[in-house]
Amino acid sequence: MMEDDFYATIKLKSGEEIFAKVSPTTEEERILLIITNPIVMSEVKSRVGFVGYKLESWLKTTNEDMFIIDMENIITISESSDIEMIMIYQSYIRQSNKENNNESKLVEEWDILQMSMMLKKS
Repeated sequence: MMEDDFYATIKLKSGEEIFAKVSPTTEEERILLIITNPIVMSEVKSRVGFVGYKLESWLKTTNEDMFIIDMENIITISESSDIEMIMIYQSYIRQSNKENNNESKLVEEWDILQMSMMLKKS
């Protein structure tokens, strides 16, 4: 039996780095990860020296929220216990779900610079 769900940063052999909720499982003696709402983060620097993060969906041409990744395609995985990171991830997912359900205006980009808890002076 595998461990419970957890949040993690995953580095794929393709070079992509994603953050997602992870559910490990086994199938025919292979370890698979079921990842939910995977996102990609990129660092954004402002002109005045602040650093923040921009979050985007990992796969932009699908509305699916669950994917299966074979451990053979993963370089490393790091479980996250960073409460701020998890809260920002959950907030982004809630906002994305609202947008997908037409409950709010379409937002072209989710700009984490608005979330002052992630801002830091560089």
